[in-house]
Amino acid sequence: MKNRSRSGLVLLGFLLFSFLLMSPSQVLAGGGGSYPLGAESFMAGAAPPPGFYLKNYMYLYHADELKDNHGDNVDVFDEVDVQANVLRFIWISKYQLLGGNYGQHLFIPLLNIDLDFNAPVGPKHKKHYNDTDVPYLIYSPFILAHHFLGGKLHTIFSLPDIYIPTGDDKGNLAGVGHNFWTFEPVFAVTYMPVPSWEFSLKFMYDFNTEQDDCPTPYGFNVDRTPGDEFHFDYSVSYGFSKSFRFGVSGYYYKQVSDDDYDIDGSIPAPVRDLLNDDEGHHSEVFAVGPGIWYNYKNMFLEVRTQFEMEADNKTEGQNLWINFVYSF
Repeated sequence: MKNRSRSGLVLLGFLLFSFLLMSPSQVLAGGGGSYPLGAESFMAGAAPPPGFYLKNYMYLYHADELKDNHGDNVDVFDEVDVQANVLRFIWISKYQLLGGNYGQHLFIPLLNIDLDFNAPVGPKHKKHYNDTDVPYLIYSPFILAHHFLGGKLHTIFSLPDIYIPTGDDKGNLAGVGHNFWTFEPVFAVTYMPVPSWEFSLKFMYDFNTEQDDCPTPYGFNVDRTPGDEFHFDYSVSYGFSKSFRFGVSGYYYKQVSDDDYDIDGSIPAPVRDLLNDDEGHHSEVFAVGPGIWYNYKNMFLEVRTQFEMEADNKTEGQNLWINFVYSF
């Protein structure tokens, strides 16, 4: 009887992971989940003047609820914590192309993920999984920044941001490493009808390449092509002075196409059925929260928190962003 009970818990854990794929900022049913949702907010579409800049993102995420395909809690899940520190190097040149300034940027993220369950699950039959690594580098060879209407309207194009994998998932359910590429066209816009008010949107669409030997909760490695994803960050803020700004920011994420597993006859029929079902599980979430922005000479500081809601096939939690920019 004890063996049956234990087997039932293991099976429940396996079924849970038909919903899960770890990423830097979220637990997703599918897609690549590469972009840290909510990373950008105030002035997202307003590129700085020509020069070299360093931006440091510090990120904390906690969730103790995992939602299924119907938005209901999955009981076997306990909690997930994500900590990240990301260095971003930005170069905006004086060279003009199509009326805009040409530039490039490079991100180097370091992430830690702690994942806990109410029952032993996964290939190592454990309640706790942890990993720390650099999952990828993000590089854009082509950024174009425009300024219109006397400085009231600003836009940024990145064609595209390229997520360059630097590792693999190591068969760890909390694995940080990626072993697939993501190509992400980006368009960001900031509108300031008057200097005190700011409205920003950053739109992104993610194309993911094939992930070789993707570990599944069913004990088989299967080649997988993550589904496409659409998401945007947004903000509205009011400037009480040239140096201090207060507002709200958040994000919306939606997986728009199915994952595609390369399933063949070497996989038992029951597992093939589970994987086929997993392909159609799309993630979705919305988030909003308050934040402040402060500027002193050649330095900028931004502190924000965002609360997730209406999640499907992912965790629903809260994050904290502390972003610092230094202009050389």
